Amino acid sequence: MYFYDLFFLIICILLLVVCVLIGVA
Repeated sequence: MYFYDLFFLIICILLLVVCVLIGVA
């Protein structure tokens, strides 16, 4: 369960970074 939560957190961070890059670009 811990690894699943960590994976979900990483996905959220990656999506947030992509949104920021799109906003900047």
